[in-house]
Amino acid sequence: MSNSPSAQPGRGADRKRDFFPSPSILYHAAVWPLSPALPAEPQHARVARALREAVRDGRLMPGQKLPGSRELARTWNLARNTVTDALEQLAAEGYLDIRQRSGCYVADLPPGAAVPAPAGPPLVLSAWARRTLEGQGRWSAGAGAVSSPVSGLDWIDFRLGRHSSGLFPSAQWAQSLWTQSLSKQAHDASYTPPDPRGPLITRLALCEWLRRERGARVTPEMILLTGGAQEALDALSRLLLEAGRVAVLEDPGYLGARAAFSASGASIWPLEVDTHGASAEDFVADLPAQAVLAYLTPGCQFPSGVTLSAARRSALLAWSRRSGAWLLEDDYAADLHYAARPPASLQGQAPERVLLLGSFSQSLAPALRSGYLVAPAHLIEVLTRTRPVTQRTPPTLDALALAEFLSGGGYAKHLRRARSELNRRHEALLSALREGLPALRPRPATAGTHLYLPLPPGWREQDLQRRAAEAGVGLSRAGEYRLRAGEEALLLAFAHLTPVTIRQGVERLALALR
Repeated sequence: MSNSPSAQPGRGADRKRDFFPSPSILYHAAVWPLSPALPAEPQHARVARALREAVRDGRLMPGQKLPGSRELARTWNLARNTVTDALEQLAAEGYLDIRQRSGCYVADLPPGAAVPAPAGPPLVLSAWARRTLEGQGRWSAGAGAVSSPVSGLDWIDFRLGRHSSGLFPSAQWAQSLWTQSLSKQAHDASYTPPDPRGPLITRLALCEWLRRERGARVTPEMILLTGGAQEALDALSRLLLEAGRVAVLEDPGYLGARAAFSASGASIWPLEVDTHGASAEDFVADLPAQAVLAYLTPGCQFPSGVTLSAARRSALLAWSRRSGAWLLEDDYAADLHYAARPPASLQGQAPERVLLLGSFSQSLAPALRSGYLVAPAHLIEVLTRTRPVTQRTPPTLDALALAEFLSGGGYAKHLRRARSELNRRHEALLSALREGLPALRPRPATAGTHLYLPLPPGWREQDLQRRAAEAGVGLSRAGEYRLRAGEEALLLAFAHLTPVTIRQGVERLALALR
């Protein structure tokens, strides 16, 4: 038998393992670094000091298991006996609990023993950061005065910000990812500079989908792939808005748009919404000359669910052409229609004036972070030149998988199933409300994942939200999305709940409101 290293099992692997630290070793070294030794400080005392400080400032939590002494010794390039002495010292001090045949665990410290990490010097923030932080509490998803149940009941949560449960096509999406990971496009993308707009094959598939399903007038050069609607809102805000300019926003309206616009320093001009959508006839003549864009959800107004009428569409388009301001159309719910097909996109009527914003966060899953912006090619060109400052390209592999999902029919098949299930849950909520709360007149939805519930005169949404929480039911209020006082209404998300849970929640709500 040969005595060469290759003939001796494990020797080559051992040398490789010794040379390349394991990820866990690199992690431990980063979480518990050894600070420089103090004068005349023994190595075991240095190790004990590092671990003691990690426990006291919260980097090591009570009950957390430490790696073995051998692994820690390799982490810090020390003798194992040195680490063992340090662990035994900390156990004697009460910081660690060494359990026979189980390992070493962080002990529960007495109250007051933990010391928070010292605060650094005060941060000197930019105006943009200050504006962003000031508005953060007003726009975070699911914002509400009541964030958790007051009673001990299991929480039935109708608040907005919850997403469809059990509808994501996991197997089909995984297949698309796997196929594209082996494709020539993915291979080429690994060795060639990526297009800041996103892969051409994905933009071609989106073109076909938007033309067929939304009546959009679009070419691949007019599409910028994004990580979701908020990324596009932020990019457009940085590009078009600043202090002294005005952004027009539906009221009530999407808080994410308000946050992005406010962070830019621009002023917000509220556009009142009624049962026919944004009240263009009353406001168009009074809109300030400094207005550079108006954010709209014409297909399914958020959060009221109404559709913008044809007359108001025409009025807003005429204002845009006359003033030179952009119309920013958020088509967030277009793919989730189930009671009636939505009207064609506003962008299809005036592609030179309307910017079309879309996302797959609701129709597929928020974790995918896939979206798009459709705009005139000269505006997309500017966005591609400014994009590398914050993000060079969208995730390429996800974009390629989306292309296959769209062009291969997987997305359309998924939507047929999702729309049917959403309609079932929507009808379950309407039926439960009719039976349990007949005094209320909900506005049936035609798309989206929540129901708008106007309240009778004298009913107050904040009072109802509080009483519902006391019964273990979470609700959102229309007032959370308003700039000015308006119609009292509740918002009930249903896509993430089963019909049985929906009925239980409404029954509990009916008892609470009696």
